Amino acid sequence: MDELHEQTINLLNFQTMPTSVFDVQVAFNMIDRYGPESTHTVEATERRICNHLRRLLGTHAAMPAVVLLQTPVFHAYTFSIYIELDKSVSTGDFAQALAGEHVQVARTPEDSPSNVNVAGRDEILVAVRADAMHANGIWLWAAVDNLRLAALTAADCATALAGVRPHGKVQ
Repeated sequence: MDELHEQTINLLNFQTMPTSVFDVQVAFNMIDRYGPESTHTVEATERRICNHLRRLLGTHAAMPAVVLLQTPVFHAYTFSIYIELDKSVSTGDFAQALAGEHVQVARTPEDSPSNVNVAGRDEILVAVRADAMHANGIWLWAAVDNLRLAALTAADCATALAGVRPHGKVQ
């Protein structure tokens, strides 16, 4: 985060950008890999996400194809997901099934998910649209405030652990 911030400031001031973390310009740049001297790789993060997703899905759903891109935003995760169903389902019915405690479906184009309009919000904002070429295909465009998501997840974990905490004297 610090290097992205410094690169942004230096770029706008026509100064040399630091590259000690990413070994490439990430400010105002969309890339699929970092520079060769970077200590981090997009591929390693992509594998970690896929491993987490595989554990979450288990045998309940097929593993989707995943590709990760580095985009220059300070707060938020945004992602696009294609889902192909066994049969055609209206986007309204699909959106209604998706909406829930932590998911808010965008109802108008002005509410479409972005890193700007999810800042400070607890919910994942999702837009649902039909695929233009496949009757059974649905696209999701979603965004979530990454800082709030991490804080809410930590609070949920702490609450769950407090409920199973041993009471009384521990030997």
